[in-house]
Amino acid sequence: MISEKIYKKVLGIGGALIVGLLFSIFITLLINSLPTIKKLGFKFLYGKTWDPVFGNFGALPFIIGTILTSVIALIISIPFSLSVSLFVGEYYRDTLMSKILETFIEILAVIPSVIFGLWGLFYLAPIVRTLQLKLSLPPTGVSIFTASLILSIMIIPYAISVSKEVIKLVPIDLKEAAFSFGATHYEVIKKIILPYAKSGVFAGILLSFGRAIGETMAVTMVIGNSNYIPKNILTPGNTIASIIANEFLEAVETIHISTLIELALILFLISFFLNFIANFIIKKQKVSL
Repeated sequence: MISEKIYKKVLGIGGALIVGLLFSIFITLLINSLPTIKKLGFKFLYGKTWDPVFGNFGALPFIIGTILTSVIALIISIPFSLSVSLFVGEYYRDTLMSKILETFIEILAVIPSVIFGLWGLFYLAPIVRTLQLKLSLPPTGVSIFTASLILSIMIIPYAISVSKEVIKLVPIDLKEAAFSFGATHYEVIKKIILPYAKSGVFAGILLSFGRAIGETMAVTMVIGNSNYIPKNILTPGNTIASIIANEFLEAVETIHISTLIELALILFLISFFLNFIANFIIKKQKVSL
């Protein structure tokens, strides 16, 4: 058997490798972003124009597009994620129905994003096009809202995977005590389960939010790929991930390549700080998962 000393050493090496990998990714992105950082500075972050032909590079349209699609997707997905988590983790836990539903949730999580993109083009885009016609907007079908709908479906399994496990960990004694005092199932969920599991539910929501921010292929297929600040959510737009996917292979000038890499650096930092804040809040809540 492996001794405890060797086991700890292996864990330490693994942790060091992970830290080293993250640091190397950050340094690589930073070094390749230096031409843009030196030439444009902070102007790159609030610039509104993206025109590689004339050397105009502004990241604001893509930052706004990323925030809009991710936040709208999160708002749409939270009610479904929470309700399914309660259904599987509380109402029908350890039953055939919950096992079947969990299987479908796991399948939904591993479906390639390109399939979601195709489904969005053939099914959701016509619905959005009808809505655009009724509002006298260009009937493109592809838009920020279309991308948000696709993202909301894609991130639901990630929130459920964490939330349902935490809900299952709520002590039975607490629930039985509440029932013995005459509490209804709704009151037990509101007063016992959700307060106890709020840390895990938050972690699941944040995990799905991180997934939404970094999604590329499905969003690229249905967002419209417009390099302008969207006037509303029913107009085309672009995210940081989608503009990188669209232009990186076609970029030939050093400054153009550098701007795309700096966008990747921004996305990396957003993901890093998002997870850092999540861990801080979870530890502050002192809820055992």
